[in-house]
Amino acid sequence: MLVLSRQRDESIIIADNIKITIVDIRGDKVRLGIDAPKEIPVHRQEVFDAIQRENDQENAEAAPAPPEETVVQE
Repeated sequence: MLVLSRQRDESIIIADNIKITIVDIRGDKVRLGIDAPKEIPVHRQEVFDAIQRENDQENAEAAPAPPEETVVQE
């Protein structure tokens, strides 16, 4: 993990098209401004995790059940 130090109103550039700016610092809270293309989703971690859980649940429900084994007794 790359760790960078920034002060208020300073920015970080990711690739050529994502800019993260420190907007405000109050106590232990940091406000970030994120400028990214619309096609790049940006979420808080807890929102991203909830989306992933929902997608996993939908995929599990949509997946076909495995075929039942047929036991032939002789």
